[in-house]
Amino acid sequence: MTVGNIYFIAAIAVLGGGLFGFDISSMSAIIATQEYLCYFNQGGLNEQGTCVGPRSDVQGGITASMPGGSFVGALVSGFLSDIFGRKKAIMIGAVIWCIGCVIVSASQNIGMLVVGRFINGVCVGICSAQVPVYISELAPPSKRGRLVGAQQWAITWGIMIMFYISYGCSKIKNTSAFRIPWAVQAVPAIMLFVGMLFLPESPRWLARKNRWDDCERVLILVHGHGDPHSPFVAKELAEIKETCEFERHNADVTYWELLKPRMINRTHIGVFTQIWSQLTGMNVMMYYITYVFAMAGLTGDTLLVSSSIQYVINVLMTIPALLYVDRWGRRPTLLVGAALMATWLFTNAGVLAARGRPAPPGGVGGVKEASWEVSGPPSKAVIACSYLFVASFATTWGPVSWIYPPELYPLRVRGKAVALSTSANWIMNFALGYFVPPAFVNIQWRTYLIFGVFCVSMFIHVFFLFPETAGKTLEEVEGMFLDPDGIKNIGTPAWKTRVTTKQVSQLERGNVDAEKGAVVHRDDTNNSPERMDSAAEKEYRP
Repeated sequence: MTVGNIYFIAAIAVLGGGLFGFDISSMSAIIATQEYLCYFNQGGLNEQGTCVGPRSDVQGGITASMPGGSFVGALVSGFLSDIFGRKKAIMIGAVIWCIGCVIVSASQNIGMLVVGRFINGVCVGICSAQVPVYISELAPPSKRGRLVGAQQWAITWGIMIMFYISYGCSKIKNTSAFRIPWAVQAVPAIMLFVGMLFLPESPRWLARKNRWDDCERVLILVHGHGDPHSPFVAKELAEIKETCEFERHNADVTYWELLKPRMINRTHIGVFTQIWSQLTGMNVMMYYITYVFAMAGLTGDTLLVSSSIQYVINVLMTIPALLYVDRWGRRPTLLVGAALMATWLFTNAGVLAARGRPAPPGGVGGVKEASWEVSGPPSKAVIACSYLFVASFATTWGPVSWIYPPELYPLRVRGKAVALSTSANWIMNFALGYFVPPAFVNIQWRTYLIFGVFCVSMFIHVFFLFPETAGKTLEEVEGMFLDPDGIKNIGTPAWKTRVTTKQVSQLERGNVDAEKGAVVHRDDTNNSPERMDSAAEKEYRP
């Protein structure tokens, strides 16, 4: 049995994003526990008689091994997706994740832990690159932003759920404190694999493989809701055939094509969307929030519970973006997010610089990365700004960084283009995962200044070079980057682009009966459904 409900399809597919969330908090909740620090101890005991744990650079390497694997997985995913299909590529990722979980949970030393996390990362790279492509090629245009953005929501749920699992297991006074959470990570991957068995393949991938009967069946199931005579399906199938005919007269897509004059501007925007999403400093909050709150004087259960509040905020504040991002637009959302995050980062840097002081040798509470401390009302300000930072990211850059790149590219290059932009996300994630622990030790509160400057830089970059894509057709997006002959990268200045909402709102008021997949023309002067369908679906092709 194959399920055609687009919300169910998205709910299963975005479990791939949830795997990344599980990995983030399985590390952040564990790295400050004595069980973890003693088992992977490299520095003996500190003055308080507790284990020091891995060296700062080694801990950075342990954390960074997962995004390192994700970088490789994201690049490989373009080839896997083109050869085996979007659906099977995601299923391959789920199998790889389970293998990584076995190795991680059975780790006997740091080397084994790094290898297991790298393998987990390969899965995350595959799924994070291809889940947005899979959903965008199945979703109707009016719901595409919401459904693709659900990947970020799944990430936030994975972070929160896994943190509380890890927190509960931290009460166990042996190595099960970290082995159980790392083993439990396999559960959502098993759910993803089994769930994908009941989902359809991307109709566009099927068409590229000349499996036209299968392609039509998927369109009838998902967009025609079982009606083989749906005008919507007929028109969509005709346009897919036209696209495939064009591709047959062109060379196969390679990564090199994304660097050619026709695509280089869009490639740079998609890549930097993912780079900037990492340079916001969100990794500081996700991976190493326990270090930040230790600097603010929190210890023990209070430290872990206070850290977990940010994960709840992350889940809740992603909801407004999913509901309204198609109205707000991508561009204003990114600009507002960059400005707000810069504000909170600079505020934290100022409070720590003015009111803080160097921590005792060995760090606050024996956590050497907490090399700076602040107390009293200033510590509450640091905690509050940290929460506000997470809320700002969750409503803006979090979901939009996944929604925006697939909208920049035509169908022919979308798989590899999104894989390339996602790989940029993971290579920056790798660099930051390695950089932050030594940064807290060596430059202390100045770490916040670095990320604050990044947020100002991304605001300027987005303002001048990131155009608005919300509500626009493929032809309109092409026109923003190329001249009418498709030769020069002249395009429309980014700051002059706006959200296109008029036609979308008309569709949703009743011109298109989305539930039946058929288009209903309501103009008494011309009551031809086929005519309306032709115009509407040409206008709103994903």
